Order: sequence, then C-alpha cells, then structure tokens
Amino acid sequence: MFKLQDKHLSFLMLLTTLVILGCNTTEPIVKAESIHGKSVESIVQSMTLAEKVGQMTQAGRAHLVRESDIRDYNLGSILSGGGSAPDVNEPAAWADMVDEYQDLASQTRLGIPLMYGIDAIHGHNNVYGATIVPHNIGLGAMGNPELVKALAALTAKEVRATGINWTFSPCVANSRDERWGRAYESFGEDPALISLLGQAMVEGYQGSALNAPDAVAACTKHYIGDGAPTWGTGNNGQIDRGDAIIDEGTLRTLHLPPYIEAIEAGTATIMASYNSWNGVKLHGHRQLLTDLLKDELGFEGFIVSDWQGIDEIPGDYKSDIITSINAGVDMVMVPGITRGSGEGYREFIKLLKEAVNEGSVEMTRIDDAVTRILNVKKSMGLLDSAYANDRSLISTVGSAEHREIARQAVRESLVMLKNDGTLPLAKDLSKIVVTGRGADNVGMQCGGWSIAWQGGMGDITPGTSILEGVQEMVSSETQVIHSLTGSDISGADAVIVVVGESPYAEMHGDRAELELDEDDIQVINRVKSSGIPMVVVLLSGRPMIINDVLEDANSLLAAWLPGTEGNGITDVLFGDYAPSGKLSVTWPASMDQIPINWKDSNYSPLFSYGYGLTY
Repeated sequence: MFKLQDKHLSFLMLLTTLVILGCNTTEPIVKAESIHGKSVESIVQSMTLAEKVGQMTQAGRAHLVRESDIRDYNLGSILSGGGSAPDVNEPAAWADMVDEYQDLASQTRLGIPLMYGIDAIHGHNNVYGATIVPHNIGLGAMGNPELVKALAALTAKEVRATGINWTFSPCVANSRDERWGRAYESFGEDPALISLLGQAMVEGYQGSALNAPDAVAACTKHYIGDGAPTWGTGNNGQIDRGDAIIDEGTLRTLHLPPYIEAIEAGTATIMASYNSWNGVKLHGHRQLLTDLLKDELGFEGFIVSDWQGIDEIPGDYKSDIITSINAGVDMVMVPGITRGSGEGYREFIKLLKEAVNEGSVEMTRIDDAVTRILNVKKSMGLLDSAYANDRSLISTVGSAEHREIARQAVRESLVMLKNDGTLPLAKDLSKIVVTGRGADNVGMQCGGWSIAWQGGMGDITPGTSILEGVQEMVSSETQVIHSLTGSDISGADAVIVVVGESPYAEMHGDRAELELDEDDIQVINRVKSSGIPMVVVLLSGRPMIINDVLEDANSLLAAWLPGTEGNGITDVLFGDYAPSGKLSVTWPASMDQIPINWKDSNYSPLFSYGYGLTY
C-alpha cells in the first residue's frame, strides 16, 4: 500500500489552501480568522488580492461552473437574472438554495456572506406565487409615495423570505421616447415625480435599517440617461442601450435629480447603465461615475455594473475591465460567458488580478471598491454575525394582506381616458361579456420581468384576472360570459374588451410602431358593430396610438401593467372606487409626434401630462 510521506502531505495541504483562497502563488498564505466585530478598514488590510477581487465579482447562479467556486474564488455576490430560478420555483426552494450558497461563502477564510441580487422590480416577480404589483409606469400614474413605499416594503419582506437580500430596483429612468422597450420601468417624464417615487421606493425596500430582518438593499438604476437615447443608436438600430445625445445641462436637469434624492434616502447601491452619453459608454465613464456620482454628490455606497455591461466598452475584455474599474465600477456583474475566453467570472478574476499586478489598476482603487462593498455588507449586518434566513417570512409571500395592498395600487393607477356615462357598470346587469386577449390573462396583466425575463401569456403565476374580478364583483343573477374573440356577445348589456401589448422586456420591447395588434382591432370592430356599450381596458407598458379605439369606445381605461391583482380594475369598473390616476407621461396622437414630452415647445398630444377623468 502506498503511504504518503510527510513532505507529500504538506505539499497537498499547501496546494489545497491555495485553491481555496483562489490566489496567486506569490500571495501569502493566511490563516482563517473571524471578521465579527472588526472594522471594515482592518478587514480590508488583512485581505489578499484574490479575496478583494472575489468581493468585487458577482456571478450568475445559472452560470456557476461549480457551486464550490463561491468558496474557491471568494465570490462576493451571486444573482438570479430574469427566469433564473431553482428547479422548484417556490419560496422554500429559493431559501434552501440561498442557504447552500451562503454556507459555501462561510467556508472561505474570512467567511464574508454573499449579497444575493435579483430583479424584484414590481414585487418579487421571479418567484411563483409572489405578489406582483403594478410596473412603475402605473405607479407614476398613481402618484402616491406612501403607497409606493408600502409596495416596496411588502416586496422586501417577500424577497427576504426567500433568503435574498438585494433588489435591483428602483429604476428611476426618465423615459423620453415611448418606443423604448423599458418605458414601463419608468415612473414618468417629470424628474420631480420620479425623484419623489424613487425615494419612497428606496425607503420602502431598506426600511428603518438595512440590518432589519425584513429589509433589502436597494439598487437605484440605471445611471444615467438610460431613457434618453436617440432612436437608431441602440440595439439592432433601435433605442435600447443607445446613445443619449444631450448636453450636460439637460442631463442634470432631467436625469440626475432622482439620484440625488435616492442618495439622500440612503440607497445602498447604484447600477451603471448600458447606454452611452455623447458616444462614451456609461460603464467606462469616469466623469459621471466617479467625478459626479461619488465625488460631487457624495455617494458612499457602491456601483455595480449591469449584466455583462462592461463587455460593451470598446476594446478587448481585459481593457474593458481596466477601463470600468478605473472609471468607478466597484462590483462587476459577470453572469455568464465573457467576450474574452468565455470563462466568465473566472476569467474576470484572473484578468483583474493581472491588471493590478501590472499596475494598470492601482491597489488604492481596489481597496476603495472593496471598502465600499464591505461597508454596505456591514450596514446589512452581514459582517457582525453568522448569516441566517428568517424562514417565518415565507408565509408572507403572496399573502392576502400583500395582495390587498397591491389591489389598492392597481385601482389607484388606472387612468380613465374617456367615459360617456357607461361607467361605472351596475353590478346587477343581466349579461356582461368579457372579451379580448387580456380578459383572462394574468401573464398579460403582469408584462415583462414576470416569472421569466420577457414575461409570458396566460397563467404564469397565481393571480386574479380581469374576468375573474368581474365574476367576483357582480350579483348572483348576472350572467358573465367569456368570449375570447367577441363572437358571442348577443344580448349583452355591456361588453368589457381587454386589449393591449403582449409581454416584453428590454431589447425585445423596442417598437417602431405602437398601434394595437390586428387581433385586438378585430375584437373592437366586432363589438362596435353590435351597438352594445363597450368598455375598453388597455393593458400596456406605454401609451399606444388609440385614436380610432377612443372614438369607438364608450369608455376607455389605461390600466398599464397592473400585475396579479386584476380585481383592482373591476373595483373601478363597477364603481366601488372612482378612477383617480393621472397620466405621468404624455399620450401621443400619432407616431409622427414621438418622441413627445411635457413642456416641449411644440406640444399638442392626444392627452397631456396630468390628464385623467373621474366619476
């Protein structure tokens, strides 16, 4: 039998230690130590380069080469992108998964817990059964900062129930062009309103203290000018990730105020934007990331890149890393393969260490980034005690209490664009027909960033469709008919037609034309020809070109993307509540007017900013 000699055993122990530390052979081997109770400064001083670079690295859970890389590469953060869920998409399975990852992080020398990030941008929208609240465009029409704060607080509680402690929200974009596929992530086009609601959302997420068991770190995004690119400069010649060709005065007036308020509210993190400003990618823009955000505004949290955001900086991958870190990015989201060797976070770590050793990135910049990251983790309580999930919060996910708050937000977000007296409907009508693609379609109500990245049609998650809301609202004597195409409407006292946009998210949502789909138009024409009173409910992430529909309908409600609680719409349709929403965006009369925004010199929209009828 072969027997290891002492010298062989010592060599293997040394090799194992090096692998676990993920460091260069030139770095000293250090013993495990407790960080609890220590200052961030002393922790940073004790860290190896590998440990520092690891803290600056955020890997995607779906792209981990091995889960043990969390330990072996000292990773500081993991994220779930849209649709990146455990095999069983339920709250307990999420919590189990995060616990496993945190256990691996605890096995590193310093045992620094992970920040786990997720796009919980309208509720905990990746988790099956969670409460999905209206997208920001609806919250802008609602204009109620206290309710926005409550929505963020319930989201934080549901996020923490699954073990996650960081949400990539709020989005405080000022959307200047309705064709942009992320327009629904914006509260509107008035920087004062965006600032007010963005601040409320930060406060709701982060609660009374970041280390509270039901608080999550906020990430205000996308810094800066993400809603301002010129059509034709973005992805595939459209607008997303394009170039904001505006002067500094416009940037500061229209796009900077929400960040000032978010910093005042204590936002823990800020995400850099994909777009360029006058030809320079934000991920490599030192003037905006460091000189303005950190130095002038005094932001003390850390800047995280967007999904592979540094890859879009001109140059090879190593130069992307050097440019972005020197510009002020503190943590880099390296979710999958990179445009270098394709090894993702492993390659990023290797190349960043090389850049430091070569002097392309100063150690002072590394120490600044790691200090910022650890200061946030300390504020979250992650450096002071062993990480622990509060499993008692699981019962709050999709709870009746949370759904009732979301339902209130739905009804307050509705904007009534037209009403000839048809609304509110009586609850004791003999026959009501509900028709259109969105009539019984929770997925269409939710829009993008719902269970999957781009969302999906149909029963994607538990919720109340508009049809179900009607059935719950009317008297027992009222006959409610669901006719998808509007072919079965004879004898109805009223027809509710639910039309609008199929779900989409970034990139895929850019559209050169904003007319309704032909299927929607056919349903509307069919109902119009019957002469029966027609109420149109429009589900959309932005204003649509609706001139003909407006003329044909007796009543028309802009319901935006309300989420899972469709009964908030029927609360208004049947008069339990009067519509109170006001447009937070300008509604164009034609595609020729786009882009059109409040206070433009030539301003003659179909509906102006602030418009909204009531009973």
